[in-house]
Amino acid sequence: MIPDLSRASWLLRPLATAFLALTALLAFGVAAYAHGVDTSDAGYIAEITGINLLPYVYLGAKHMITGYDHILFLLGVIFFLYKMEHIGIYVSLFAIGHSTTMVLGVYFNWAISSYFIDAIIGLSVVYKALDNIGAFQRWLGFQPNTKAATLIFGLFHGLGLATKVLEYNMSEDGLLPNLIAFNVGVEIGQLLALATILIVMGFWRRTRSFWKFAYSANVAMLCAGFVLFGYQLVGLVVVP
Repeated sequence: MIPDLSRASWLLRPLATAFLALTALLAFGVAAYAHGVDTSDAGYIAEITGINLLPYVYLGAKHMITGYDHILFLLGVIFFLYKMEHIGIYVSLFAIGHSTTMVLGVYFNWAISSYFIDAIIGLSVVYKALDNIGAFQRWLGFQPNTKAATLIFGLFHGLGLATKVLEYNMSEDGLLPNLIAFNVGVEIGQLLALATILIVMGFWRRTRSFWKFAYSANVAMLCAGFVLFGYQLVGLVVVP
């Protein structure tokens, strides 16, 4: 964890960064719909039947790579992880969680409001940012089980994926193999996103600016999570 987090000087600079992040997110709020179902993809899926593994692998990878909320949470999870074995454990827990509820949610047609689920996913980003800046230790006096939290939030991320997949109106013919293919694509997309994050983080950690701005970055992530939560909450209330 970052030392001297209680010093006011540590708070003023990240707050300025956070306001800039908030401004950018609000200005480009329309981008929040980028994580929805692409019209052309939905049209293509509606037209095909039977087992189509490669198209679904592609759609799964595309969905994860463009899933800013999933990537933000993943960034938070590995932000202070240095050993590949630790990264592997946490990423595997996340993958187990979202794979389980994604497949079950689609197969059993768990029709849950996408706004509600995506609001919880926004809160998962908030949780991880707070965890990274040591807020729970200071506020509650103990550290929540980070592995359990990663698995639990992975389950919610999977439900978020399921709500998007259900919008594809997939054919019952070949449903399970296609779902598995979609999930494989999601894992491929996750690995590609993770590899990119690790490369960037690896270079950043070698510089002096890492510890100087790590707290600021997590506060910005915290604000982004609240923006995502608020956006989905508004959709839950306003959209019929």
